[in-house]
Amino acid sequence: MDTIIFDVDDTLYDQAASFKNTCKKMIDVPFTDEELNNFYIISRKHSDALFDDQVAGKITVQEMHIRRIKDACTEIGIAMTEQQAIDFQEAYVAEQQKIALFDEVIELLDLLVANNKQLAVLTNGAEGHQSMKINQLKLDRWFPEDNLFISGAIGHAKPSKEAFTVLENKLGLEKSKTIYIGDSFANDIVGAKQAGWHAVWMNHRKRDMPENSVQPDKVVYSAKELLDLFSDELLVVK
Repeated sequence: MDTIIFDVDDTLYDQAASFKNTCKKMIDVPFTDEELNNFYIISRKHSDALFDDQVAGKITVQEMHIRRIKDACTEIGIAMTEQQAIDFQEAYVAEQQKIALFDEVIELLDLLVANNKQLAVLTNGAEGHQSMKINQLKLDRWFPEDNLFISGAIGHAKPSKEAFTVLENKLGLEKSKTIYIGDSFANDIVGAKQAGWHAVWMNHRKRDMPENSVQPDKVVYSAKELLDLFSDELLVVK
């Protein structure tokens, strides 16, 4: 593949770590590790659904932030006030300023650059918030600034075909030589396949694949498997 395009959240780094640390600080409940893992997945479900409403102009960004944690708490029987939800979001943003790439992702990006692959990012979210994460992860080490695409900046969000078309036009992509890597089946895999790209599902949360849906070209269950996949395809002897 000539062009490799990545999602950011929970693909290049462990988004759950920030969420779990925030829960431990802001929610007075003695979660087990398994309960925290399940709570994170529940929160992402609500976050994804509310993001669609926010993009459609039905709710504000702040309303999305408040409701996604409140709705997730409600689902598991925890009461949370609007102010507590605002405080949770502020603490969550602070935790996200500590994020770091998976070790294997650093190795993978170095490998792809060494093999002259064109790299890009396509991530959903507000421009300022996603830019903060991109800076914290120091992605400019591998990705040219013009190859960093944020839905809030380009005016289209995954899984809409328009979001992928923006990259095709800006980067002069050839669909058959473009691969997208992401953790969200609905946004990343469905979106990329509908655009005619190849897709790798970074399923390190071990979610079930939806029935009667599009099929990813590959499924990996860890950053190590992702690194191994491209190492094998590039015939790199390690």
